[in-house]
Amino acid sequence: MASIDDLIGLVMSQVENRHNDELVFITETGRTFRFFHYQDCCESVTIEDIIGDLADLVGTPIIEAEEVSNENEPPLSDNPESFTWTFYKFATAKGYVTVRWYGESNGYYAEDVNFEEVKA
Repeated sequence: MASIDDLIGLVMSQVENRHNDELVFITETGRTFRFFHYQDCCESVTIEDIIGDLADLVGTPIIEAEEVSNENEPPLSDNPESFTWTFYKFATAKGYVTVRWYGESNGYYAEDVNFEEVKA
């Protein structure tokens, strides 16, 4: 199982936001990692905002990779039954990037963000 800490020290050749549903990191050695959510019936988990420039994560080693949840942010809609904010904070010598994911459900479904290494 992959951990966000696996990104520390790696150099990315590409970081791609795919329609706010998936964030893909491709290393210079060809390893691929992705952040995503297995969508189900009564939930929605998407990238709400990216603060910083994803290009700052390319070409120089990742020196920070951190996950933080909920940070006392309010929900995006009125009276959701359940919601989760998940923040991913990345840093390189070029700059910092924070990716804000937002999940909302009826309370019976997961609102978390999955992270995995894609095996060829």
